[in-house]
Amino acid sequence: MTDIEKKAVDRRSFLKKGVIGGSALAASTLAAPAVLAQAPLTIKMQTSWPASDIWQVMAQQYADRVEAMSGGRLKIDLLPAGAVVGAFQVVDAVSDGVLDAAHSVSAYWYGKNKAASLFGTGPVFGGNPTTMLAWFYEGGGREFYRRLTQDQMGLNIVGLLGFPMPPQPFGWFTKPIENVSQISGLKYRTVGLAADLMQSMGMSVTQLPGGEIVPAMERGVIDAFEFNNPSSDRRFGAQDVALNYYLGSYHQASEAFEFLFNQDFLEDLDDDLRAIVEYSVEAASTKNTNYALDNYSADLAKLRDEDGVNIRETPSDILQAQLEAWKEMIVELEKDAFMKEILDSQRQFVERVTYYELVNTPSYRQAYEFFFPGKLPQQG
Repeated sequence: MTDIEKKAVDRRSFLKKGVIGGSALAASTLAAPAVLAQAPLTIKMQTSWPASDIWQVMAQQYADRVEAMSGGRLKIDLLPAGAVVGAFQVVDAVSDGVLDAAHSVSAYWYGKNKAASLFGTGPVFGGNPTTMLAWFYEGGGREFYRRLTQDQMGLNIVGLLGFPMPPQPFGWFTKPIENVSQISGLKYRTVGLAADLMQSMGMSVTQLPGGEIVPAMERGVIDAFEFNNPSSDRRFGAQDVALNYYLGSYHQASEAFEFLFNQDFLEDLDDDLRAIVEYSVEAASTKNTNYALDNYSADLAKLRDEDGVNIRETPSDILQAQLEAWKEMIVELEKDAFMKEILDSQRQFVERVTYYELVNTPSYRQAYEFFFPGKLPQQG
């Protein structure tokens, strides 16, 4: 076989160099149908979300972009939570090669190592979710994540973050709340370090996947809960078990989706396909953000106007107590040298970036109230 013929039947060379004339043109013309006829490489990917959840749709938006940008050479078999493993077990399944990839959040494996929560449900220094995502990609966060998962925990994974989630609501309560004393003793659902935070504020905390929340409320296992957003909450029936919905909270103010990949699987991909798999996270992040703002806002209006839910802002007394609780918790977290290193990095990034953001950003609330007076709910 000549060198030209070898290049013609080499898939990567063919895709990179295309048609080059002469006998190579003939060879590549023959090779093209064989290349195009190859069955797509199927990526087995499970999420941590029920099939009915809006986040399953948002995970599909990632899968769609991978398939489209690869020209059909990659196909993602996207499965909901429980199809292969439980919602909280995807990280182990990806590391072990049971799954090629997963779509989740780092707080779901916080039980393995508390540092996981620093990549989604950590202390609030004043930065917003976009600031946290910027820290991950531009401020050294991705390397901290690699050191945690690969060096410290020995996991065979590569993880990326995408979609800076709007701050999570404080949640759903059967009765109105006005201060910290009224939440003391309540059985409450949250995840990650937020569980430790709310526990320190007097709540009894249970960590549950989203699909188990409403049944737990119905059985009296929990008295109050948060999950993430108005669309997910409405889809799983939060409005059927509580009618007081408190938005705006510091307990989980800067989370993002976690895209997990088996390291061996990722490294075996051709360079162009690996680039598609990785950069599609960024593409999906933009689509997810646009889709979320449209749907979350529409569903919040439906909760208020169609379901009779009382939309409220979290009382300032509780917000201040959350900040105080974070301050105390940081002291304990920083007794771990690696966690202190991460927190120092986050603090430095937030201090610089958020200074710019706050000084540069006018009050959107002031503008909204000017054009839409009387629309916003009051705290408490």
